[in-house]
Amino acid sequence: MENLNVPQHVAIILDGNGRWAKKKHLPRNVGHAQGSKTVEKIIEDANDMGIKYLTVYAFSTENWKRPQDEVNALMKLLRDYLKICIKRANKNNMKVRVIGDISGLSEDLQQKILELEEASKNNTGINFTIALNYGSRDEMVRAMKAMTDDIEAGNLKKEDITEDTFKNYLDTKELPDPDLLIRTSGEERLSNFMLWQLAYTEFYFTDVLWPDFNKKELKKAIEYYNGRDRRFGGI
Repeated sequence: MENLNVPQHVAIILDGNGRWAKKKHLPRNVGHAQGSKTVEKIIEDANDMGIKYLTVYAFSTENWKRPQDEVNALMKLLRDYLKICIKRANKNNMKVRVIGDISGLSEDLQQKILELEEASKNNTGINFTIALNYGSRDEMVRAMKAMTDDIEAGNLKKEDITEDTFKNYLDTKELPDPDLLIRTSGEERLSNFMLWQLAYTEFYFTDVLWPDFNKKELKKAIEYYNGRDRRFGGI
């Protein structure tokens, strides 16, 4: 990554698994499985490039509306992934977090997530965050409820609420805001992803379907990021 300013935090909306499978006349679930393999490769590539935080949008609060067999397949894929992720995280010194309302997931998945976060919490390599049963509006509503509880309990005064106060009630309180957002497959919308956190993030959209995304495409996104003038509201 010679002479490139590498973003500290890259967030990715993984899109196009189903279309990738359809183009190859394969079941959608095959696309999701291939997409999962791409995630593993991109974690390694991001780490090699010096990216410190990588966040992926894996399953949204709206994804429950998909056909039940597809949801079941996605949950199985997640279950299989979590089984091997602890070993992989420790081998690669990777710290893993999950954001979203995990109470909406099955008991065994919740337990696996907690085990993974606990097992990897002291790792000092890349910070990998998975958004599961995540929706930004849901996140902000949950944050407001928690903040209201603290006000009613006398632990927080209304006049003391600032942007930083609110940020500390979000799922992402331990993470810096993303510098770069990548969305694959040609769609150009946020789909309820990190609406608060993306306020000053640079957006990169590509027609490449997620299973075909690779290190070369990631480098293209970072080159685009380097061409942006980030003024954060200034001149």
